[in-house]
Amino acid sequence: MKEFNLVLAGVGGQGVLLAAEILGTAAVKEGLNVRVGEIHGMAQRGGAAVSTVRIGEKVFSPFVLNGQANFILGFEPLETLRNIKYASEKTLVIMGDEKIPPPELTLKNMDYPQMKEILKKIKRFSKNITLVETSRLAKEAGSILTQNVVLLGAAASTGKLPISNKSLIEALKELIPAQHIKMNLKAFELGYNYVKN
Repeated sequence: MKEFNLVLAGVGGQGVLLAAEILGTAAVKEGLNVRVGEIHGMAQRGGAAVSTVRIGEKVFSPFVLNGQANFILGFEPLETLRNIKYASEKTLVIMGDEKIPPPELTLKNMDYPQMKEILKKIKRFSKNITLVETSRLAKEAGSILTQNVVLLGAAASTGKLPISNKSLIEALKELIPAQHIKMNLKAFELGYNYVKN
């Protein structure tokens, strides 16, 4: 495999960095060359958070060029739209439904855009978009904080990731504290089945 590029876009506190770390660790387990990078800092909850995961023998840098993402995992709809520049018509976009209004909307007293408007704009770049009910599924798994793992399960179910489910689950077990593993495995399974069905 020459190159596989993933962009993960959300806001601080949604587990974007952890999801990228799980993908990177799973790729290492399969002996793949991988680079994981952060485009924005994660320090502040509610601030933009973007991570990249690049896998492939010719990959030397974590940076993804515009139009070069194979996959965009969108943790928050507006942040997905903000990072749609990485997509082409071939890009798979899997997006969660949890809306976290950015500070600039709140400060200007503006309404959050309608989901259908966001989807319409995303579809100008790629028609391959799946909207996942991450909030509902994460709550069903036991905690709203498992939305990142719901999205990983959703991405895994497409069969388009260059990493096996087995490696993803092993990486998850390694990186998530023991007391939260059961809940996260359920979140992975719920995300997986949501897209499969």
